[in-house]
Amino acid sequence: MSLPFPVLTAEEAASLIQDGQTVGFSGFTPAGAAKAIPRAIARKAEAEHASGRPFQIGVLTGASTGPSLDGALAKAEAISFRTPYQADPLLRSQINSGKVRFVDMHLSLLPQFVRYGFLGKVHWAIIEACDVSSGGGIVLTSSVGVSNTYLNEAERVLIEINAAHPAALLGMHDIFEPQDPPTRQELPVYQVRDRVGSPVCVIDPKKIAGIVFTDEPDETAPFSPGTETTERIGQNVANFLVAEMRAGRVPKSFLPLQSGVGDIANSVLCALGSDPDVPDWDMYTEVLQDSVVPLLEAGRVKFASTCALTLSPEMARRVYSGLDFFRRRIVMRPQEISNHPEIVRRLGIVSMNTAIEIDLGGNVNSTHVMGRQMMNGIGGSGDFTRNAYISIFSCPSTQKGGKISTIVPLCSHIDHSEHSVQVVVTENGVADLRGKDPHERARLIIENCAHPEFREQLRDYLKQLKAGHELLSLRLAFAMHQKFVREGDMRGVEWGELIGV
Repeated sequence: MSLPFPVLTAEEAASLIQDGQTVGFSGFTPAGAAKAIPRAIARKAEAEHASGRPFQIGVLTGASTGPSLDGALAKAEAISFRTPYQADPLLRSQINSGKVRFVDMHLSLLPQFVRYGFLGKVHWAIIEACDVSSGGGIVLTSSVGVSNTYLNEAERVLIEINAAHPAALLGMHDIFEPQDPPTRQELPVYQVRDRVGSPVCVIDPKKIAGIVFTDEPDETAPFSPGTETTERIGQNVANFLVAEMRAGRVPKSFLPLQSGVGDIANSVLCALGSDPDVPDWDMYTEVLQDSVVPLLEAGRVKFASTCALTLSPEMARRVYSGLDFFRRRIVMRPQEISNHPEIVRRLGIVSMNTAIEIDLGGNVNSTHVMGRQMMNGIGGSGDFTRNAYISIFSCPSTQKGGKISTIVPLCSHIDHSEHSVQVVVTENGVADLRGKDPHERARLIIENCAHPEFREQLRDYLKQLKAGHELLSLRLAFAMHQKFVREGDMRGVEWGELIGV
């Protein structure tokens, strides 16, 4: 490949990045994340620290990334600031200890925050691509994320051309960026399969400071096999949606689905795919996982719009070996479009996301353990939940071997309020909260979703409450959390003993 851009080693590229700068990296999950240059930046940081000099950068991505980006930079203590979402264990520890400033954001908002200047100047964009033209046309790899915005807004650009992703990915992306207020118009996506932009990102080639050639697959690990619990959750979701269709509340042609990331999401999609009463459907989502590939091949999923192909190595090879087939059935969009509230509401998307805990009022905590310790971030769940045709949250009814109830009197942190959460699902059943007052919601969640071992304890909580629109006791609401912090177990709370405390 002959191009008019300097060909650099990863170390040469990293040498251009200076302490205190902000870098926008490609990547939405490990899919499409930059790899070689971030590792080299981490090595530079370690060398600078060993010499007694400071070196840290602000890190912007699309969502979580892989070990070569978040993991390597966290290990080198090279991150001063991070947004919008992460999933690396060491970085999580640094965030919770206060070593790294972390701003949790709705994923659809990040690109416009960058354009508006709310996050300051973006000095560098470091983007993975599978092809680049001499005129500045860039073909992205297995995700879009915020890459298009970083390429446009950054002062300088470094590109990793990764041979592990074929140049034949050209045509699978739809790059579109809306105008900013006050001249923004409607986003012209009226059907899941609509294409409204360009298959490539195009920038001024003078911004490209260099290219690093790599050959590394995405660092995506296979998902765990479904368990009895996740399979029961998946079947409960499928049964609920079939009942909604039979009742006429969901069209017989069905509606587009959005699915979060993880084992529960995979189990839900598998259950839907194997249910003969569920018609073939479209997906308008932010991530495509392994379970969607066979559904596309079987025609159960007719078309999928996404931001990233978060596939295991085996499944990625399966897709790349059949690009002629999948190019007609998959489109990858920027997260500003894949998660945009306007499109979610217009298309009538059914959102399916997971929770850490759910309270008796119908509020959901999806980010913080015991109210304080950040897990990963809100991700795109809020983008979809607030605007969905039907919003569904699911989780196992217990954690930690039954010592934690995920159904609690009051969430220790609230990401999604009772006004947005419509349906709650655990392995025990479904609580349809639509049109229910707080008292009805509480009873439904306890009887349908809570684990049997915790139901009486939760009923006893309700008995302690005085009249009020919300079923809340300021004194008792966090007693189950407090007991777990003290004793490592939420079971056995005696509400009567706490009333006088």
